Amino acid sequence: MKLEKVLNEFYLKNGIAKNGGIAYDTFQVKIWFINITLPNPKFRKDVIHIHDLEHVLNNCDTSWKGEAFISGWEIGTGFWKYFPINTFIFLTFGLTLWIYPKSVFKGFKKALNNHGLINLGLSKSDFMKMELDRLIEITKKEQHTEMGILQWIEFIFWSFFCQIILLSPLILGILGLIFYFDNN
Repeated sequence: MKLEKVLNEFYLKNGIAKNGGIAYDTFQVKIWFINITLPNPKFRKDVIHIHDLEHVLNNCDTSWKGEAFISGWEIGTGFWKYFPINTFIFLTFGLTLWIYPKSVFKGFKKALNNHGLINLGLSKSDFMKMELDRLIEITKKEQHTEMGILQWIEFIFWSFFCQIILLSPLILGILGLIFYFDNN
């Protein structure tokens, strides 16, 4: 089945707007019971199809558990290299590490043996014309990698780094309050 059809079915099944919502200037994220509206910048619109295809490739829904797996997979495949979209990845990895740590880890571990979609260098139209079986085939690495000491160090590094990114507003706020009360 062509990825365009698979992706459209994914959007319909998960209640996502056509083309991943690229026609809209904002998108919503539900954190617990709060819907947060965020801007939908061009850099996100340009790669949302890749992120959504990662959900399809890894058979993950758009629940927080699915997003946890995908954030681990994106970190593991090197999607983090692409600024400024990496900020969303860091925040999601950091947040979901608290609520679905096993899923984050499983995604990271699976990524050791996959090529990231963004690293394939394909255009959106090239992806849409591709068969799902072909995508599965070209993302598998030839050489199998197990979780060794280097991979554990990498996972731990990203875990700490993403916590710093996630918690930096809180840390800065606390430091600001300490500075304020210390000087008054």
